[in-house]
Parts: sequence; structure tokens; C-alpha cells
Amino acid sequence: MNERIAQYTEKASGYWNQFSSKQKIMLVSTILFVIIAIVVMTMQFSKTEYEVAFRELDSSDAAGIISHLESQNIPYWLGPDGTSISVPGKDVTRVQIDVGSQGMVQNGTIGLETFEQNSSAIGMTDNEFEVKYVNALNGEVERMLEKMSGVHDATVLLNLPKESLFASQADREKASASVVLKFKPGYRPNQEMVDSYYNLVKTSVPNLPVENITITNDEVELLATAKGGQGGLIGKVEENFALQNQFESNVRKNVQQFLSQYMGPNKVNVLVTSKLNFDQVQSKENIVTPVDEEEMKGIEISVQEIQKNYSGTSSPTGGVAGTGEEEISGYPSDSSNGESNSEESSSTINYEVNRITRDVISSPYSVKDLTINVSVEPPNGQENLDEATRGAIENILINTVRASLSDSGVTYTDADLSKKVSVVSQFMDSGLDEENTPLLSNPMMWGIGLAALALIAGGIFFIARRRRQQEEEEENISLPPITEFPSINLESVTNESQVRKQLETLAKKKPDEFVNLLRTWLTEE
Repeated sequence: MNERIAQYTEKASGYWNQFSSKQKIMLVSTILFVIIAIVVMTMQFSKTEYEVAFRELDSSDAAGIISHLESQNIPYWLGPDGTSISVPGKDVTRVQIDVGSQGMVQNGTIGLETFEQNSSAIGMTDNEFEVKYVNALNGEVERMLEKMSGVHDATVLLNLPKESLFASQADREKASASVVLKFKPGYRPNQEMVDSYYNLVKTSVPNLPVENITITNDEVELLATAKGGQGGLIGKVEENFALQNQFESNVRKNVQQFLSQYMGPNKVNVLVTSKLNFDQVQSKENIVTPVDEEEMKGIEISVQEIQKNYSGTSSPTGGVAGTGEEEISGYPSDSSNGESNSEESSSTINYEVNRITRDVISSPYSVKDLTINVSVEPPNGQENLDEATRGAIENILINTVRASLSDSGVTYTDADLSKKVSVVSQFMDSGLDEENTPLLSNPMMWGIGLAALALIAGGIFFIARRRRQQEEEEENISLPPITEFPSINLESVTNESQVRKQLETLAKKKPDEFVNLLRTWLTEE
């Protein structure tokens, strides 16, 4: 057994001695690299990867989640700050659903669920109910605010007035609310978001006006538009400036494109100045017009005519005329009979007219004033524009200004409009200057030239040095030393067994020299 192990050891050492020192180092390095790679991959695939399931937890919420994970035998890792919990990646979704369904994450707030969790069979007193209701309402408002964009944490304190049966609706006290918001890093709410915070608190609490709400952050108080917030006004001003710039840009572009068709490209420069009115007017018109405008009459919806006629004979007046004792003073005397006729007529006509009701909203902006200044390059061979060309250009500009000011409410004459336009002659040599002016200044050009020369010189020096090194290496190359093979005098050795033993000994102790010896014998033969 030992001889066989010795033979295997000798074979292994002989095989190992065949390699050069560099080959031995490469082989050992390769084996070590493979072993290390296998170990690292085994550890990588066998370890448990944790993913963050919950962040920014309150201490009470973190304690509840940890208790739930331990009861379910789910491994977890608590963050160093105690506000995050990580679980194995394969269990993240399931754990989040379980915890969310049980309502464990409440961010330290108490909501309306407290009435279900702490309900008592014998009920509670009015004071206890009032305290729990206010705390639950505070928690619900905090939760809604924390769901708003950019809000990291919210603290709400509500003050609800006591109800009174004898106070009227106008005399009842109003509720009030104080809110402190903590925003996410880098978030700055605009005025629309601030107004939404106020509206959310206002609609969540009964009988709570906006004036009784105070919302602050770590720095200043956030004011709603109804309380004098300027965010909405600033946004409107910026929007108005943008509309004015867009209007002036459109006018400038249209005038320049139109004049460039006649004067040539890059020969017209336009300056536009405007003043816009951004007052939005809303009016209501109630108009009554007749149906028949020629006769100024409406439609007859009802007509009533009444006529009365009477004819007959009158009877004599009774009594005794005179002034005596038996006579009646002022009574007419007896007269003869006569004919009497009477006629009475009346007509009532009801007319209906057109009744028109209009709600008119004026345009969000109108042009109050407009000025256009144009500089034109004279044609070739002229120093100034001729009067005909100048007049034509001025007429074009006057028409443009007249059309733009048509809704201004002011009537302008041609003399007034001519004061709002101007045409001047100017040579447009900016293009020539751009062509003749170098893109880079003289010092920069000198610097770039010197840098280029330095790079070229460095490249030439590097190539020459490289060639010199190659020539020196070729000169220093020496022929490999002649290998001296051990000599074996076969003539002096008569016994074949001795020759065989010497060869075996040489093959075992010096296999490289034995191989070279055999090669030499083969070449000689």
C-alpha cells in the first residue's frame, strides 16, 4: 500500500515538475479562483435577501408589526433608526397585505375605529364620549392630510364648541383648528395645494370656517387665498406676463415674415411693445324686443271687447213743480214723453314681446395699446429707403395696429395710428460681422495651437522612444543556452541490466534531462 502511494506521489511530483514556475503559479491561481468563486456563489444564493416592507413607522406601529411577524414565524430585520422593517423578499407583498388589512399602521393616530375596539356593554359617559370623539376626529383629519402630496407628517388639534339648545344658528360658536405639517425633503407647496389643505380641514369638521383654521409648517404660516395668500396672485401675474410675451412674439413673427418676402431674408428687424388688459368682465343682459319691429307690436295673446247699446222712451217726472207750501223746491215740472239712446264699448288686448336673457363673459384679455417699430435695410445701391417703400410698410403696420386695437373701446384716427408705428433705415451688417469675427479669441487660439503642438511632439517622442526600446530588446536577445545532457558511456557498461538501471534512475530523478537525451539519440540515428 505504501509502495503504491509512493508510486502515485512520484508520478504526481513528476507531472508537477514538468510545468514551469509561471505555469505552476497560473495553475494554482486558477484553482484558488475557482474555489473562491464557488464559495462566494454558494453564500450569495444561500443567504436570505431582505427588502424594506415598511418605512417611517411610529414606535407603536413598529411594535405591533414586530409582534405580528413573530407570531407568524416570519424573519425580519429592524432598521438602525427603528422606523423601518425589512422582511424576506418573497414575503414582502404578503406581509404588507396582512398588516394593512388589520390596520396596524396608523402613524400613531387614533381614528374612529376606537369606538369599535373599546366599546363597552354598559356604554360611556357624555364626557368620555366627547373626548374620544375629538381625538378620533383629530386622527382622521391627520390621516387624510398625510395622504396628500408632499406631506410627511401632520398634527391636528380641533376645538369643537359645545352645543346649546337656546342659541340660534347665528349665535353658535364656531369650531377652530390648528394644523402643523411636516413636508417631505425638497417639497414646497404651491398656493393651490395650500388651499386644498384648508378645504380638506374645513369640510371634515362641521361649522368650521376658513378664518378659524391655522396651518403652519416648520418655518412659516401657510395662508389660504381667502386669508390673503399671495400664491394665486403670483401665479396669475406670471400667466399674464406669459400671455403678453406670446402676443408680442406672434405679432413680431407675422410682421417679420411678411416684410421679409419683399425686402429679403435677414433684412428686417421688428420691435413690438404692447399693453394688455386682463380684466375679465361678466355681465347679464335682459333684452325686451317687439315681435313686429315695423309696427312696434308684439303677439296678441288675448283680446277682450265689450259693447253695450240702449234705446227707449222716457217717462214724465212725477210731483208738482213750484215753490208753494205743497210744492217741492227744485223738482222739475211735468214734461212730455221722449226717445233716449246710449252706447258703451271697451277693448282689452294683451301683447307678448321677445324677452332675451344673455350672460356675457368678456375675453380674458384685450389689447389696450400696441406699438410696432421696424428697422429695414435699404436695397442695394441706396443709403435710405425711398418714400414709396417707407409708406407701404407704414400702411401695413397701421393696418396691423388697427386690427389689434379694434376691441380696445377707443376709436383711433389714422393720425393717431401713425404715431404708433415707425420705420427706420438700418444696414444689417451683423451677419457679416458674425462671418468675419472668429469664433474664438486670439489668446484661446494660441493656447489651442500650443496644446496641439505639444500633443504632436509628445506623440513623436513616444513613438521614437518605443522604437529605440524595441531595437535595444532585439540587440539584447541572446541565444538559449545549450543544454548539457548527462553522458552515459554505453561501451564501458557491459551488463544490460546496469544500463537499464541507470536510465531508470535518470528518468526518475531528472525526467527533463532524460527526455532531452532520448531526443538527442533519435536525432543522431
